[in-house]
Amino acid sequence: MTTSLVTGGAGFLGSHLCERLLAEGHAVICVDNLITGNPANIEPLTADQRFSFIEHDVTVPLHLDEAIDNILHFASPASPIDYLELPIQTLKVGSLGTHNTLGIAKAKGARYLLASTSEVYGDPLVHPQPESYWGNVNPVGPRGVYDEAKRFAEAMVMAYHRTHGLDTRIVRIFNTYGPRMRPRDGRVVPTFIQQALDGEALTVYGDGSQTRSFCYVDDLVEGIWRLLMSDTNDPVNVGNPHEMTVLQFAEAVLELTGGGGPIHHKPLPVDDPKIRQPDINLARALLGWEPQVPLRAGLERTIAYFRELFAAVPPAE
Repeated sequence: MTTSLVTGGAGFLGSHLCERLLAEGHAVICVDNLITGNPANIEPLTADQRFSFIEHDVTVPLHLDEAIDNILHFASPASPIDYLELPIQTLKVGSLGTHNTLGIAKAKGARYLLASTSEVYGDPLVHPQPESYWGNVNPVGPRGVYDEAKRFAEAMVMAYHRTHGLDTRIVRIFNTYGPRMRPRDGRVVPTFIQQALDGEALTVYGDGSQTRSFCYVDDLVEGIWRLLMSDTNDPVNVGNPHEMTVLQFAEAVLELTGGGGPIHHKPLPVDDPKIRQPDINLARALLGWEPQVPLRAGLERTIAYFRELFAAVPPAE
C-alpha cells in the first residue's frame, strides 16, 4: 500500500488532501502541531485504520520507522492574521520544516510535494502571473515572513532535487476557499461570510478594486493530485484564472447569504497585492487540469458549511 505523509494535515487544505489520498487508496500519516490546524477537520478520518495522526512541530526533526512513498508539506500559517501574529513560526516552518521533511524524503526515497503560494509573486508587476515570473516581494515588510519563507522553501526543494536527485513537485496555490476554513483567520472569504451571516457590515480594504481569483478547494485538490502523479519538477500554478474585484466578491456574498449590512471601507494593509490572477497554461498542458466548480456553486457550499458551524458554535463576541 502507498503511504503518504501530509504535514499541516489538520488544516483547511491539508485535511481535504488527507481525505483525497485515503480515497485514492493510500495510507495517510497526518502531522500537525495544531497551532492553526483543527482536530475537528480530521476527526471523521480517524475511523479509517489507514489514517494516523501525529501531533508534532515539523521544525523539530521527526523520526519515522515506516516506509513512506510521498511527503506533502502543507504545514504553515497561511492567513494574514496567522503569519502577522506568528512571524517567527512562519519563517521556521518554511525553512527548518522544509529542511526536516526533505531529509525524511531523502532517507525514505519518497516523492516530495511542496505547498507553495501565489504570494511568491508578491505585489506582481506582471499580469497574469506565469511560473516564469520572479515576483515583486518586499523582504522586510510585514508580509515578507510568509512570502520569503515560501520562496526559500522552493529554493531548498530545488536544491535537494538537483543535488540529491530527489523526486520533487512544487505547487503554487492561489486563493482557495471552501468548507473547513477558519471563521476568523483574516482571509476575505470567511470574513465576508461571517459578517454577512451576523448581519454586520462587510469590511473591504481600500476601494475594493484590488483583484483576487478564487478557486474552490475540490478543484485545488484535484490539481495537487494530478501534479503529485505527474513527472513535473518545476513549479506549477494551480488556481482559478477567473479574476474579480474584492468589491464584486463582497456583493456576491451579500446576494447568496441574503444578509449583511452596508460595505465598510478600511485602509489597505501594507504590501497588500493589488492584482492576483494565475496563468494556468502550464497546468492545462502538463496536468490536463483547470477548475470546474463555478464561484456561485462553491460559495453556496461554503456558506452552508459556515451556517452549520455557527449554528453549532455561535461566533465569539
